Amino acid sequence: MNMQLGRGKTVRRAYGIDEIALVPGPRTLDPSLADTHWQLGGIDREIPIIASAMDGVVDVAMAIRLSQLGALGVLNLEGIQTRYDDPNPVLDRIASVGKDEFVGLMQTLYAEPIKPALITQRIQAIKAGGGVAAVSLTPAGASRFGETVAAAGADLVFVQATVVSTAHLSPETVTPLDLHNFCRDMPMPVVLGNCVTYEVALNLMKAGAAGVLVGIGPGAACTSRGVLGVGVPQATAVADCAAARDDYYQESGRYVPIVADGGLVTGGDICKCLACGADGVMIGSPFARAAEAPGRGYHWGMATPSPVLP
Repeated sequence: MNMQLGRGKTVRRAYGIDEIALVPGPRTLDPSLADTHWQLGGIDREIPIIASAMDGVVDVAMAIRLSQLGALGVLNLEGIQTRYDDPNPVLDRIASVGKDEFVGLMQTLYAEPIKPALITQRIQAIKAGGGVAAVSLTPAGASRFGETVAAAGADLVFVQATVVSTAHLSPETVTPLDLHNFCRDMPMPVVLGNCVTYEVALNLMKAGAAGVLVGIGPGAACTSRGVLGVGVPQATAVADCAAARDDYYQESGRYVPIVADGGLVTGGDICKCLACGADGVMIGSPFARAAEAPGRGYHWGMATPSPVLP
């Protein structure tokens, strides 16, 4: 229900995950009867959890291990793993630096060019280890490296940005990524995000998305809400985008999973997102604490090294 914020401005009450709780129903269920299987891009998984495409969270070994456990890990193809032949010394430097030097160091380290040969090498290493090669690119990166990713045989491609839409306006000198053509031309399923509204989620599905990431600003490493004031509380965002998924399924017969992305730390957070309509969740900081994570206990957002992105 809309309310008036001021003359000519209306607002709507929205809810964050921390503001809601799950009400027990009239029946209880033995945990052994619960089925958490789901499908993303035609890939069957036992656990509806995806590790975020952060350099401190997923590397080749982590992606393989998560695949073995029945989950997914997404490798950032514009990060440390594709800029350096041996990323371990770089990760050691990041873990050892203080807060005051962190941003400067990151911008220096990420100034190293992305090497297409390393993109191919990382994807093939995940597949050789028996893992699902799920990888992530920004829209600009997808334009530059899409053909390389396709030739390397990735199983699933995530095209991620702070905010994604099918109607991006750019200067005449810049050609934005056409999401419809990209989804159509890539030989593997493409997951698009991030978004927080019914309308944008529906447009991404119509563009050919195999999955839609939902969430702007709720993550521990995300500053979009503080820097730009952009975002929708996650419970409402998930519910709205899930409604778009259901309406699109009724219209087209094609089911497009919704993935809640950001700000999920506890099992309760995950359960509440699933109850709001998410098919799966993407989490970062809980995985960053794992001994198997490459970040030595630290994690940082994909936009951290950028001098212009929040």
